[in-house]
Amino acid sequence: MYIIVGLGNPEEKYLKTFHNMGYIAVGDVADILGVKFKKRQCESYVAEAYVGGEKVILARPLTYMNNSGRAVKQLLAKYKADVSQLMVIYDDYDLPKGHVRIRPSGSAGTHNGMRSVIAEVGSQEFTRIRIGIRDMQVNIPLINYVLSEVKKDDYQLFISACRRAAEAAVAISSGEEVQSVMTRFNG
Repeated sequence: MYIIVGLGNPEEKYLKTFHNMGYIAVGDVADILGVKFKKRQCESYVAEAYVGGEKVILARPLTYMNNSGRAVKQLLAKYKADVSQLMVIYDDYDLPKGHVRIRPSGSAGTHNGMRSVIAEVGSQEFTRIRIGIRDMQVNIPLINYVLSEVKKDDYQLFISACRRAAEAAVAISSGEEVQSVMTRFNG
């Protein structure tokens, strides 16, 4: 079993912001797997699918970005899943815009949502799929940047990056080794 969580903020006004790349990508995972987010549990919108006979839980936390860990912890408890069965998709200012980077573990970097997840689950040993959002042309405070809307000129780049992140998540949940997925998708 895998629990795939897309980090973001639940309100409509945040839908097209940089901080919602995880929400968009986990929505793409749902599209690929042919499921919809119909349940509301563990402070999240949840969808369930099966990949190769294994259950996959998709989640969009409703806790807002900086408290994402609270929902993730509840999901792990509800589904009796180990942290090694967790996969988190999120935006990352430390990567250039449009890049996708998969890692089997690691720190939160500059990301408050990931800090919350790591603090709540008590481990860094879970797969993360990061979608780069840094634009070297923009020089505004980080909090203002991540909550700003993606520029029209860049929208297709980010939609494509979210789709690649979703495809990577599906590949991992279908049993492909993380290292193999990293080779195919990182960059």
